[in-house]
Amino acid sequence: MGIVSSKEKKPTEQESITEAQKAQSNDQGSTNDQKTESKQQETVGAKRPIQIDDPNFSSPRSKRKPTKKEYDEKKGGGRVGLEERPEHLGPREPRIPKKKVALLIGYNGTGYQGLQLNQNASSIEGELFNVLCKVNAISKDNATDPKKSAWMRAARTDKGIVQRINDLLPPQIRVWGFVPVINSFNPKNLCDSRVYEYLLPTCAFMAPTEKTLTTEPSHENDLKLVTPEGEYRYTTRSTPKELEERHQYRATNDQINIFKQALKCFEGTHNFHNYTNGKSFKEKSANRFIKSIDVSEPIYIDGSEWLSIKLHGQSFMLHQIRKMIAMALLVTRTKTPISLISQSFEENRINIPKAPALGLLLERPIFKVYNEKTRIKASNEVKRDKIDFDLYNDKIEEFKHEWIYKKIFETEHNEHVFDGYLTSLDAHVGPDYLYLNDKGVIPKECLVETKFNKKGSDEEEDE
Repeated sequence: MGIVSSKEKKPTEQESITEAQKAQSNDQGSTNDQKTESKQQETVGAKRPIQIDDPNFSSPRSKRKPTKKEYDEKKGGGRVGLEERPEHLGPREPRIPKKKVALLIGYNGTGYQGLQLNQNASSIEGELFNVLCKVNAISKDNATDPKKSAWMRAARTDKGIVQRINDLLPPQIRVWGFVPVINSFNPKNLCDSRVYEYLLPTCAFMAPTEKTLTTEPSHENDLKLVTPEGEYRYTTRSTPKELEERHQYRATNDQINIFKQALKCFEGTHNFHNYTNGKSFKEKSANRFIKSIDVSEPIYIDGSEWLSIKLHGQSFMLHQIRKMIAMALLVTRTKTPISLISQSFEENRINIPKAPALGLLLERPIFKVYNEKTRIKASNEVKRDKIDFDLYNDKIEEFKHEWIYKKIFETEHNEHVFDGYLTSLDAHVGPDYLYLNDKGVIPKECLVETKFNKKGSDEEEDE
């Protein structure tokens, strides 16, 4: 689920100018030029006495900019570019009062090349922009260039427009509603927290199995691994029988409880430098605040058991959620003490694998601070509507089950993404995961050295 907004400049109304006014302004300009020249002569003369015929002296010219009326008159008596209006756009439409709004949307990005507008690619925002133009939420004059509405400043936001937009959008993109916002509204900067959801099959808690590695592949779909020395090794994927065992697996209550406790360790403010790329332990931005993490009761889809994990935080770094999920499931499946997680917030650098991207989705951004501030400021006026996805919970849940959950389950059933992930963990070559042990200690062998923690890096950073 997401939110988009826009900002657009309002051009001033067209004003005409008579020949007399034009002449008057020209005369005035000449007078101003003379005054300016005289004044500048006095200033220069105070520094160095000169004669008017001094060859080193040149009369300064006026820097006065032409007025808009003068500029428009020079361009043909109208707004710049008016006479060059493309014929296919037809006559210019009457102006409609505009207001800035935030669109609350949900989408499944399958088949699109990202979210953001891109003229050379099919995107979610591109689809939305085209439909908004069709329903006249964006005028024809601004339809050729999203920058003119930057990109979502709707001219019309009547009650029925959301239905008309959804009627023209593909079913995997939905608009829940819109909210008028302040002119300076920026969804990225004013979002004070986000809720993500991760869907995890409970077969991820199955105990690790020993894998046989070979120097040559024995099947076309064998997993390819790389040793610390850079050599390739291969291992077979799960057999149909093993896949069925994963499909039918049911987590025990103890496993689910351990998994929940492990995730609770991430709540609060911690240093997550081990849960992202390119962050030093000493960087302030490595510290993040997690408000809450909640795990649902088991969900059963086509005979397979899943858990839904909701993570609410102020902000998340690259790969942070996927690494948090991975650490929690690794602790659960290997029976490693949960105390390992608190050690991962310390300075030692360890390699934490990323859980598959397949199960991750942004459920909703939250604008609590913005909502409170705008309603306080408008206490003596008409109160602004809140940006609140909860108002559309029923529609959102229905959409999630049809276009998010269902697609995730189908992909796992057809491509066995999580099975491949667990197999690669079990077949991993090298000492990286030696911290997964019954004592919960991090041995030196699995510490990772990067440019962010190698000796001498502190001195370089201080300089």
